[in-house]
Amino acid sequence: MHPSCLPGAVGARPGPRSGVLAVSCVRPVGDDVHIRVHADVHRAGGAADGRNTAEPGGIRGVVGTEGRDTAPGTPPGTPPGTQPWESRGVVALVALWLLALALAARQAAAVLRQPPGERLVDLDAWIGEQGVLEVSGPLYEGDGAFTGTPFSGVVLGPLTDAAEQVLGVTWTFGTLLLVAALGVVAVRALPGPSTRLTRTAAAPVAIILLVLSVPVRNTFHLGQTSIIPVLLALCGLLYAARLPRGAGAAVGLAAALQPTVLLFAPLLWLTGRRRAAAVSVGVFGGCTALAWAALPSDSWTYWVHHVAGAGLGAPADATANQSLHGLLLRLGLAGPVEIALFVVLAGAVAVLGVRRAARYALDGQLLLAAAVTGCVAVAVSPTAWQHQQVWILLAAVGRVGRRSGDRLVWPVFLVLVMTLDGTALVPHIAVLTPLGENAPLIAALLAACVLPFVSPRSPLWDAPERSGPFSRPNLMLELLLIRVGYWLYSLVRSLAPDGRDLAESHGRRILEIEDALGIDVEHALNHAVARTPWLESGMNAYYSGLHFLVPIVLLAWLYARRPLAYRWARTSLSFATLLGLVGFWLYPLAPPRLMPGLGYIDTAHGPQDFDDPDFGVLTGISNQYAAMPSLHVGWSLWCAVVVVRLAPNVWLRVLGALHPLLTTVVVMGTANHYLLDAVGGAVVVAAGVGLTLLWFRHGPAGRGAGPREAATEGVTEVVAGARSRGGKPGVPAARPAADTADGGAVPGVPARNAATGAGGAVPAEGDGSRRAGVAR
Repeated sequence: MHPSCLPGAVGARPGPRSGVLAVSCVRPVGDDVHIRVHADVHRAGGAADGRNTAEPGGIRGVVGTEGRDTAPGTPPGTPPGTQPWESRGVVALVALWLLALALAARQAAAVLRQPPGERLVDLDAWIGEQGVLEVSGPLYEGDGAFTGTPFSGVVLGPLTDAAEQVLGVTWTFGTLLLVAALGVVAVRALPGPSTRLTRTAAAPVAIILLVLSVPVRNTFHLGQTSIIPVLLALCGLLYAARLPRGAGAAVGLAAALQPTVLLFAPLLWLTGRRRAAAVSVGVFGGCTALAWAALPSDSWTYWVHHVAGAGLGAPADATANQSLHGLLLRLGLAGPVEIALFVVLAGAVAVLGVRRAARYALDGQLLLAAAVTGCVAVAVSPTAWQHQQVWILLAAVGRVGRRSGDRLVWPVFLVLVMTLDGTALVPHIAVLTPLGENAPLIAALLAACVLPFVSPRSPLWDAPERSGPFSRPNLMLELLLIRVGYWLYSLVRSLAPDGRDLAESHGRRILEIEDALGIDVEHALNHAVARTPWLESGMNAYYSGLHFLVPIVLLAWLYARRPLAYRWARTSLSFATLLGLVGFWLYPLAPPRLMPGLGYIDTAHGPQDFDDPDFGVLTGISNQYAAMPSLHVGWSLWCAVVVVRLAPNVWLRVLGALHPLLTTVVVMGTANHYLLDAVGGAVVVAAGVGLTLLWFRHGPAGRGAGPREAATEGVTEVVAGARSRGGKPGVPAARPAADTADGGAVPGVPARNAATGAGGAVPAEGDGSRRAGVAR
């Protein structure tokens, strides 16, 4: 008998994506030897190359299989068959649901706390003097005119006996239930196989994103019905095959509430659901005819005078209107030229978008097809207000990009666009302002007409090309995160406690500590600078100009030339800034220039009027009490670390080392910080570097990166090692498969040869072995 078939011996299995077979021998029973053959084939590769994918079962006592009683490292006392990730997954699931419930309760409370005249303002157009709903007068007259369709007015008519307070509470909680239902339906429509735990966890995530989104928040504020047509149209598309009449009726009813949703009718027709498409058109026509019969004057006003609601509510050129019509009006076009151009553009977007949606629906991506059609409806509608833009968020289900590092760009972009104001997405530069103002429309057009979403039949669907730690991160994602990170930094600075008495008491305490230590040099240095005009102007320029310029230049250089160092440096700077924000919040501190009666001179803004509680307009710009720690000094120290470790020229390294010293002198000479603030800045940078090392060693980055240099060398790239192995300077050589993150080594079993994979078989060319991690 072969030695590998001795009792209890087990053959080594490759990694879960190696694409080869392995044999595990079990204890002999009588004259027979039980042998288990594991077929671990790359999932997407099996579909593309015609190979079968086996799902290995479990064998008690066999090392290296998925079926062992407990996983290595399981705490003692864990029941057999329980994996550590299962308990962690349950805890995370409970936390997600609790977060979703907390956000929903917060949103409901935020609406109900508003005075009656400031909540549910669109619904308030129906409220009469007696606190009940009225539909006796014209719908579209007056300052608080109704903005829905005439059919919406017919539906709301039976509610005339409801009291205002009861209606507000009922409407708010009913909308919460609709949002939760929309999240659950969207999760059930996700394409591809997934575990029950994954789908259960996806539901609270979807609800959280919906509750945080601007369209849903605006729906709560206005008391609109915009969630109903989205839910009806989505259900109509999902169930069109099983219940064509019911699905068509749902789509038609949704179109009666929001006319552009009728675009789902041609989508159903193009996907072969012609009965559902016909029913949807018929139901829409019937509901509209019913509204004409009940409210003929209002129907004429809505459909003819205002052309499907255009002109109702706020002006059509307001930034809240994210349709092509609103964009053209904001660009200065008007009259017949604008109308003709809008009709041409809307027609082109509708034809292209619906055809793309039909292709995705036939490909099995029904949720993406619904989202694309909804984005088309947003773009081509005469008015697409914020509460009608929920469709854009649903488009996050689409997968874009060949590399794993590119897959996050689209969903992150959509979440940021749909949860933040446009000013948070772009810098305050006049040329870029239109991009922020029209970000939802841009996202809708990208989803409807531009982005090539990955097909489930593609090998890249669930196995994108891996973005290793030596590759550059996606530039768009980095720019988005940097911009939003700076926006959050400014927001936290402005929201941090800024009580004058507390900040000044902290300032006196800092001065007492420095005096006890004999390091209170700020006053003398500040007066020396103020007496020297050229030194004063130079320090003011240094303080205001280099704080952002130097880190941005360094990050750009690292991104272009040292991708591995860029990841490390960017992460450490982020951690340091986050810790600095915590300091601003916990310890508001008045800088020397804002300490009354001590004689400090503000070299940049001049004397302050301390009799004015707001110190004039200065404190209206930002929180002036965010001084501990000094991020000017902290960021300059970070720059020094990067330059000293990576700059090829000795003089650049010298300048880098001098930068934090000069910055410390400048912040004290201009009376913006104390010396202890500079010490605090150094502390947060040191802590940020330490957290980065832990992150790259033990966090997701360390588990996914594989190469040890990412955690241990920091910003130092492996130049010497690359040269010793014949590689180019600055480019690390390929590592054996056993050293990679998913390289097939089983504890206690010798690793296989990296060139041959597992079992000595050389992978065939083009079989996906590169993606599987045989040699990264």
